[in-house]
Amino acid sequence: MRSLAASLSILLLLFALPVHALVPGITQEEPAPAPAPAVQPTIEAEQDAGSDTRIEERINGIFAEIPRLANVSAHVSEGVVTLTGSVAEPDDIARAEAIAGRVTGVVTVENAVERDLSVGQSLAGIGALSGKIDAFVRMLPLLGAAALVAFAIGAIGYGLAALTGVWQRVAANYFLAELIASAIRFIFVVGGIVVALDMLGASTLLGAVLGGAGVIGIALGFAMRDTVENYVASLMLSLRQPFRPNDWVVIENHEGRVIRLTSRATILMTLDGNHLRIPNSTVFKAVILNYTRNPQRRFDFKLGIDADDDPDAGRHVGVDTLAALDFVLKAPEPQARVVEVGDSNIVIEYLGWIDQRETDWYKAHSRAIAAVKRALEGAGFSIPEPIYRLRFDAAAPPKPALVETVEAKATPAPQPQPARLPPELPKETQETTPEDEIARMVDEERASTSNEKDLLDPRRPVE
Repeated sequence: MRSLAASLSILLLLFALPVHALVPGITQEEPAPAPAPAVQPTIEAEQDAGSDTRIEERINGIFAEIPRLANVSAHVSEGVVTLTGSVAEPDDIARAEAIAGRVTGVVTVENAVERDLSVGQSLAGIGALSGKIDAFVRMLPLLGAAALVAFAIGAIGYGLAALTGVWQRVAANYFLAELIASAIRFIFVVGGIVVALDMLGASTLLGAVLGGAGVIGIALGFAMRDTVENYVASLMLSLRQPFRPNDWVVIENHEGRVIRLTSRATILMTLDGNHLRIPNSTVFKAVILNYTRNPQRRFDFKLGIDADDDPDAGRHVGVDTLAALDFVLKAPEPQARVVEVGDSNIVIEYLGWIDQRETDWYKAHSRAIAAVKRALEGAGFSIPEPIYRLRFDAAAPPKPALVETVEAKATPAPQPQPARLPPELPKETQETTPEDEIARMVDEERASTSNEKDLLDPRRPVE
C-alpha cells in the first residue's frame, strides 16, 4: 500500500512539473517584460523670470517661417500657450498645436485656431492649385522621357517577337513559337512600364500596380479555368503529336478521320461526312484509338451451329473458308474458337486479319460472314433458330378436341442429302478495295483551307 501511494505521488509530481523541466533542451519561455510607463515631464514649482516671453517669441518666430501658419499667434502665461488665428486647411490646426507643444517649458496648449472660410482664402487655395499645375507642366519633360523609354523598350520586345523564323526554328511548331513571341512582348512591355515609373519616382505606385495585377491575374485564372486548361492542352498536343492528318481515330466514342489540330479544338470528319469539333482539353484526357497506325487489323464475328453438330468440324470449315478468301492475310492465320454452348446451339467465333491499305475493313467483315455461313450450310451444318418450350398447367382440364380418323400411310424414310458446296460468286461481289471517299474529302478540306494554322507536323514523330 505504501509503494502504491509513493507511485501516485511521483505521477502527480511529474504532471505538475513544466515540460522544460522534464525534457532537456527545452527552456521555459520568459514572459515579455511589460512596457515601461511613459515618463511624464514634471512641472516646476517656480518659473524663471522672462521664460513666458522667450517661449512666446520662439513659437511666434516658428509660425512666421511657415506660410500656412503665418496667421496664427501664440500667447504664453505661466507656461500655458494659447493659440489664436485662422488657417486654410483643417490639418494645419493640429500641426500648429503639435509645434507649440514641442517647445521647452510649455506646460499645455490651448488651441483656439479656426479654419478660414473666407472667399479670399479660397482663392488662395486656387492659387495653390495653379502652383500644382505649374509643377506638373515642369514635370512634362520627365514624363515625356519616361514614356519614350517605355516605348523604346516595348518596341524592342515587339521587334524580337517579330522574328518568327527564328522562333519557329527554335520551337517545335508554330503554336509554341507564337507562345514564345507573346511571352517576349509581355516581358518587354512590363519592363518598360517598370523603368518608366522608376524614372518618375513612383515606386509606391509601381508596387500597387504589380500587386493589383497579381490579384486580377488570380481572379481571371479562376474565372477562365476551362479556357486556360484548353490552351495548355493544345500546347501539349502540339508537342506530343498523337495522330496524323487523315488518321482514322476514335476519341471518346467519336469516330472519324482527322482533318486538323488547331489551337482550340481537334476537327474530325465523321464516316458520314460531317465535321466534328472536339475541345483539345477533352482530346488530351481522352483514350484515343487509332486504326491507321497499324495497317493490319483483325475482324471477328460469331455464328451458331446446331447443338448436335461437331464444333471442331465447324471450326475447321470456317477457318478453311477464311483462309481461301484472297483478302484475308495468311499471317497471322485465321482462327476459330467456341465461345458458348447454349440450349439449342453452339456459338463459334471466327477471326481473320486484313491489310487496311488494300482491303476495306467493313467490306471484308461482311464478305467473310457470308462466305463462312454458306460454307457451314453447304457442309451440312444447320444454323438453328431459337427453340421455345411451352408448359401447360396440368390442373387445367384439357379442352375437348375433334378426333379425325386418318388412314395410316407408310411414309418413306428421308434420304440423306449430299453436302452442298457454296455457290461461286461473281467477281464483282468480292471487291474489297478500301473506301476512300472520306479520305479524299479530308484531303480536299485541308487543301482548300491551307492558310489555316495546323498544329500537326508530319516531320515530327507520333507519340
